[in-house]
Amino acid sequence: MDYLRQFIIPFKGLKEGLHQFDFEIDEKFFDYFEYAEIKNGKVNVHLEMEKEERLLVLNFSLDGIMNVPCDRCNEPMDLPIHGKEKLIVKFGAGYEEESEDVQIIPEEDNQVDVSPFIYEYIQLLLPVRRVHGEDPNGVPLCDPEIIRKLESKPVSEETDPRWDALKKLKTKN
Repeated sequence: MDYLRQFIIPFKGLKEGLHQFDFEIDEKFFDYFEYAEIKNGKVNVHLEMEKEERLLVLNFSLDGIMNVPCDRCNEPMDLPIHGKEKLIVKFGAGYEEESEDVQIIPEEDNQVDVSPFIYEYIQLLLPVRRVHGEDPNGVPLCDPEIIRKLESKPVSEETDPRWDALKKLKTKN
């Protein structure tokens, strides 16, 4: 847990105005998230925090490379990520998520942990479909052995008998 301590920002002693923080995310960071799909990568996070009397405005800039498995061949691949996210932290009676970009924390809190937000923002910057690209000739850069196996696998024409029974009902009507 000591590693994640660097992501806790004590804001009570800070003057109102702009404050900047920089974080370097690597595989140690992802080890602290139990169900992390991603285990490796390097991301630089620049955080600008605007402290106001009744709220904090956090502007995150993320830039780096994540190492993820290819959805087609399951081989590791490097995927660049870039993005900006904004989070507003308000003070209230207790912890509450007002919206996806507005969090409420208790008035008596004097620090905010940004690690779960950084983790979430990295996940959101990754594309839904992650596959190796193609070379200039249109040939996939995936593992050629896996591509051969995928292309040689016969397509089954069998259907589930339950669907066949439902199709008969459809044609009757």
